[in-house]
Amino acid sequence: MQLLLDVPAALAAVTFVWLLLAAWAGNAWLRGGRPLGGDVRDNFRVVQAAVLTLLGLMIGFAFSMAITRYEQRKAYEEAEANAIGTEYLRADLMPAAAAGPIRDSLLRYIDLRIAFYQTSDAKVLAQIEGQTAVLQQQLWQAVQAPAQAQPDQIRALVVSGMNDVLNSQGYTQSAWWNRIPPPAWGLIFVIGLLGSVIVGVGARESEGELLLLPVLPFVVAVAFFFIADIDSPRNGWILLQPVNLEHLAASLRTR
Repeated sequence: MQLLLDVPAALAAVTFVWLLLAAWAGNAWLRGGRPLGGDVRDNFRVVQAAVLTLLGLMIGFAFSMAITRYEQRKAYEEAEANAIGTEYLRADLMPAAAAGPIRDSLLRYIDLRIAFYQTSDAKVLAQIEGQTAVLQQQLWQAVQAPAQAQPDQIRALVVSGMNDVLNSQGYTQSAWWNRIPPPAWGLIFVIGLLGSVIVGVGARESEGELLLLPVLPFVVAVAFFFIADIDSPRNGWILLQPVNLEHLAASLRTR
């Protein structure tokens, strides 16, 4: 299911087909052309309104969850850029022999972080993560050695800044893993199926209501598309651009 959630267009297509089939089945099989009596129809309308209201609420909650996670990823991208920029400046506090390599490594590190945000290829991403881990080790060793040789408050400040750089990458990765749980998607889909069946049962062919059967499946499919698109960090139309990291890289290279 996770693979389907990573392709919003495919998720929307599958949702539309299944919900349309459910609506058709509700009208053709469960109702079987039999009219609903007065009392039965009144009770049916209450149930129909309750199910569709619940479906709308669930979709609204899912959209809110997706937006919250998207904003969290944006916040961590900004925090990561701030941490790297601060540490680049603090490198001037180190001895000249250590400051230059630290700044050069941080510039290469920024490029890797920008690539992390922009790539959607799994193999390329694995390479980026491997190179990032190696470079992080080098950055830590670059500030560790001078701090151990001459421990003081200034070097402690540089070490603290490097710790923020490394931690910010971990927070970013955690935010990218924090997605809407598949069971939540499954629950919304089941409620959507039930709602489509109920809409199909209530549709009256004599009044042309069968023409409205695709409306609910289409609306739910579009909602699923946008929710999945926002919730998927590497696929779809709405992607997070590392504007803060790109601006930082450009400004540091002009120093």
